[in-house]
Amino acid sequence: MNASYPLLASINFTFVHPIFLLGLLLIPLVALLRGKIGGTPGILFSSTRLVVAVGKRRRSRAGAVLSSLVYVAMGCLIIALARPQMGRTIEHVTASGVDIMLVLDVSGSMTAEDYVIGNQRANRIDTVKRVTQQFIEARPNDRIGIIAFAGRPYLVSPLTLDHDWLIRNLDRVQIGMVEDSTAIGSAIAAAATRLKDRDSKTKIIVLLTDGANNAGKVLPLTAAEAAHALGIKIYTIGAGSNGENNDGMVPVPVGKDPFGATVYQKFKFDFDENLLDQVARLADGKYFRAADTDSMDKTFREIDRLEKTKIEVEKSADYHDYFPLLLLLAASLLTAEALLSQTIWRRLP
Repeated sequence: MNASYPLLASINFTFVHPIFLLGLLLIPLVALLRGKIGGTPGILFSSTRLVVAVGKRRRSRAGAVLSSLVYVAMGCLIIALARPQMGRTIEHVTASGVDIMLVLDVSGSMTAEDYVIGNQRANRIDTVKRVTQQFIEARPNDRIGIIAFAGRPYLVSPLTLDHDWLIRNLDRVQIGMVEDSTAIGSAIAAAATRLKDRDSKTKIIVLLTDGANNAGKVLPLTAAEAAHALGIKIYTIGAGSNGENNDGMVPVPVGKDPFGATVYQKFKFDFDENLLDQVARLADGKYFRAADTDSMDKTFREIDRLEKTKIEVEKSADYHDYFPLLLLLAASLLTAEALLSQTIWRRLP
């Protein structure tokens, strides 16, 4: 079922006719010309020698204030012509109708460090979490949930559109939160249970694991058939490399040496690639092999591309004009200048 909700609300300040702001450059020019030309003389002298000393003094404070009032008023009039506005823009987005459960293996084998991030060795779980976060951020209009599993599945987050909250929960996923093993069938069944009652046009499970099913009460193929009957599509991802010599031996941290450096040992983990392929085929999905960081990135991008949906976006805006206030301010400044110049700061005729 599609739903409409505000995706973005922002406060914007803008000018309808910003070209008029170039007129502000004329104010310094007017001030310069006015200073050079000067005003009409009020008293004539037969000789300028009498006022030489006066001419060397700075303009009086009164004259500077009166001139400033005029220049500020000019600036207000020019900005008013540019028509400044401030308002709020809201984008209403229709949810895509796609529900996705991400099912992530957090068994002990996910500590193997056979991935590379930024030229540094990285373990499987950190790589998976990084790529999963990117996948979530790329699909802001889908309801997404997370299930982690080892010897049994546990719910990290139910289906939600609050992806910031979802990512915070993803950050807390750690190895060792439940007993170690790999219950693939139970994990699929748990994800399918979360999706089965959803009134959505597309329901997807993305299962990522680096092992073979060796725990749980539900067989993976049985769970895949049940998911297919519920209209759920399953994409499976096999994580981890085949070792440096293609022998399946991968480095796993086992402790620290006396100098604080990480000590590694190589282990070989069971991996049932054929099972993952069968699960995906039974549920109209696809199997991907993510042997390194690049292929992991490409896998999630490919799933994102395969399940893209059209999103409807409706924009609404509520703006308020501020040029009347600027016109009022300009009129007030000019009135003040006129009153002051004819009263307490009256000039000689």
